[in-house]
Amino acid sequence: MYERIERYGPLKVWAAAVLALAAAVALAAYAFPQRVYIDIIWQYYWGPVVADAHGWSEVAWAGGEQIEGARASPSDGPFAEPGYTFVSYAGYIPTLILFVIGIVLLIRRLDIQRYRAGFYGLFPFMLFGGALRVVEDSNVAAYRETGELAIELPWSGLLISPLIYFVVFVVALVALVVSIWLERRDVVSGYEYPLFGIGATLLATTLAYLSYLAAVKPYAEFYGLLLLTTLGGATLATAIVWLLIDRLAPWINDGTRYMGIVVIWAHAVDGVANVIGLDWATAFGHASNLVPKHPINAAIVDLTGSLLPQYVTDVTGQAWPFLLVKLAAAVVVVWIFNEEVFEESPRYAYLLMITVVAVGLGPGTRDMLRATFGV
Repeated sequence: MYERIERYGPLKVWAAAVLALAAAVALAAYAFPQRVYIDIIWQYYWGPVVADAHGWSEVAWAGGEQIEGARASPSDGPFAEPGYTFVSYAGYIPTLILFVIGIVLLIRRLDIQRYRAGFYGLFPFMLFGGALRVVEDSNVAAYRETGELAIELPWSGLLISPLIYFVVFVVALVALVVSIWLERRDVVSGYEYPLFGIGATLLATTLAYLSYLAAVKPYAEFYGLLLLTTLGGATLATAIVWLLIDRLAPWINDGTRYMGIVVIWAHAVDGVANVIGLDWATAFGHASNLVPKHPINAAIVDLTGSLLPQYVTDVTGQAWPFLLVKLAAAVVVVWIFNEEVFEESPRYAYLLMITVVAVGLGPGTRDMLRATFGV
């Protein structure tokens, strides 16, 4: 095994292993359609995506047809619900680990030197991922309004978690390779410029599509003041936190420096978007406030409502502690990534920093734009 890795290189061996695993799963599904495809792949992996794509609480496999659970009979089955299960985690976690290994091997192969530049260059892709997820939210809104999906399956399934993470990853990876190629042929002075430009173009295109839906479709509407309030509130919260760090504990940001601002702002967007969407959406013209899409958000809202009397939550709302949690978590992350971390293992440190920002900005962008476009 070691001889083959040395002969062909770790990246080629990794790619061959991924292809072999994919082929093995496909062959098993073909050979044993009921036990492998229907009872495992469909029930725990594709069925939840189908349910999520239609906005159903449950979907059933009925004689080769996928129907809403409410229309199915007990004899139909299996059934699948949106979200994750222990079985799906058992598949997704090893897949994630496998992809992380591939990312590390590719970074080594590309021999990237200026990691901090890559951090800023990838920033638009983090916004793009959240915006792309809102396209799927608009697809569900279209189905509820018309009974038809604007973007049909399986394509709309690529915009649903967890598949959307792999889609955005592949798009960003291609953009990164192209950008490095341009730099090494002296077409650009730094790979971060075309990388940022590609991401910004994809983000602008996605926002243009959502704006088109808001302008011409009855199931979407643009709430511009809500968008400005979210961005303004996140920026103000970031400025306050950054000022406190600078005045009281400047050593916290010795390692990340200006990247720390991006980390805090990313999680502030998520926090403010949840506060506005869950408690104050009606103040901006929505017919009702949004409902939490993530278990942590829902748990914090429920806990706040149970601890504080109603006459207090009528004034403050119930989602505001989520913003404080997000800001505190961001500060802790900035503090952990000190100078020593970046000096000892810069490649992994920057990769983790990108992940931290994406974890905050991806869901935050989705929540913000979902409320902005009323889907």
